[in-house]
Amino acid sequence: MLRRVNNLQAWRVSLRALSSTPNVDSSKLTVELTKKPKFKPPKEELKFGKTTSDHLLEVDWEKSSGWGAPRIRPYAPFQIDPAASVFHYGLECFEGLKAYLDDNNEIRMFRPMKNMQRMNSSLKRLAMPTFNEEEFLKCIKQLLKVEKSWIPKGEGYSLYIRPTAISTYPYIGVAASEQIKLYVVTCPVGPYYPTGFNPVKLYADTRNIRAWPGGTGNIKCGGNYAMGIGPQQDAMQKGYAQVLWLFGSEMHITEVGTMNQFFFWKTPQGKRELITAPLDGTILPGVTRDSILALTRKWGEFDVTERQYTIHEVVKAQQEGRLIEAFGAGTAAIVAPVNGFWFNGKDYAVPLDVNNPKAKAGPLAERLTRSILDIQYGKVPHEWSVVVK
Repeated sequence: MLRRVNNLQAWRVSLRALSSTPNVDSSKLTVELTKKPKFKPPKEELKFGKTTSDHLLEVDWEKSSGWGAPRIRPYAPFQIDPAASVFHYGLECFEGLKAYLDDNNEIRMFRPMKNMQRMNSSLKRLAMPTFNEEEFLKCIKQLLKVEKSWIPKGEGYSLYIRPTAISTYPYIGVAASEQIKLYVVTCPVGPYYPTGFNPVKLYADTRNIRAWPGGTGNIKCGGNYAMGIGPQQDAMQKGYAQVLWLFGSEMHITEVGTMNQFFFWKTPQGKRELITAPLDGTILPGVTRDSILALTRKWGEFDVTERQYTIHEVVKAQQEGRLIEAFGAGTAAIVAPVNGFWFNGKDYAVPLDVNNPKAKAGPLAERLTRSILDIQYGKVPHEWSVVVK
């Protein structure tokens, strides 16, 4: 009992220390510009994640002194101790968002505070220090101004932004980190579908599990993605583009690949319904997911439901001709149409557009993509589109 009390007191002291140490402060940001700019490949040759821009943003944290001064500096490797706990215990997390150039050559971001909030949720789950979201976002905006020439212009083109936090604490022991590096790198990227939608077939995995209650499925830490690489390769070898993740004896549908999954169908009662898994702690709260739910609920044209549902329900809907569309949703693709899935030894076709057999995406997928793109590039005024000034 005494040990438990002492541990509780130490935890409270640690929390007080964290709250009293300096936080990220954009007024202390320094900028060092590169003297050796990188070659910028033609935007038509860009491959996702292959090209990084000239500069990065970084800010370090230490338990004793809190967050240091943020700095923008030329892109270069880090020097990290081999004993740093990021390497041994996976103490890291990250985010993914984009910056766009609109028709007036202004930089725009799409709902960036959602990513800042989710990053802090990931940090909390990993017992890492959180940061002032507004101040860190101001630093990211300054980085975007510095890297403006790296943002390719044109619909579908953008600058991918990867905020990341890693434990640089040189300690081979399972414990909370005492040293953190928070940094941001950016990558110019092109359209996810350069020649139009490319519908995919899914492999419903009955053996591997992406996330489980009480785990880390609702945050963006590297371990969530590392464990999916093997099953993804197996699915591709079988001729399928992505894994449809299932969970539990009832085989609830959770996510698809690294995206949130949606099905659009008619219920047994004949109502049209867009359905996705609920945020029960195993599902990543995707920004695109949230945007799709908000848009479709505002339209008010069909039911929009967040609940647990099973692969058996989807199979039954397919067999009864009630499936209308299916798609994944995420930052990179916005919407990824699904035209079929494998489950338990059998392939099931998913319609794209019942009125157009040659369509590569259904009407709802196309409408959602167009609606979100128009907001991202400032073609329609919306509070989700933030101009970087």
